[in-house]
Amino acid sequence: MKNKREIGFDYEKIAKEYLISNDLEFIDENYYTKYGEIDLIFFEKNSGTLIFIEVKYRKNTKYGHPLEVVDSRKIEKIIKTSKVYLSKNKWKNSVRYDIIG
Repeated sequence: MKNKREIGFDYEKIAKEYLISNDLEFIDENYYTKYGEIDLIFFEKNSGTLIFIEVKYRKNTKYGHPLEVVDSRKIEKIIKTSKVYLSKNKWKNSVRYDIIG
């Protein structure tokens, strides 16, 4: 039986495959800093945009829709983590934040 983390990785893999099939360029996954983690990082060639993606899975909506789980605290962690990535990679172009649920 898989634990929640393993199930989460499975759904991140599904999301990754979906995004690749939709012509986004895979850059990185499970990017960790002291502030938190970003599940997936992709690049959209036609717009020159770097995309930070949070993947959320719930087996049912008894406790809410997966997108509702991404609260202001989680958003702040994602932004801080992305700033570290952007600084380390000297990224100067546009950035987007997406959630897949």
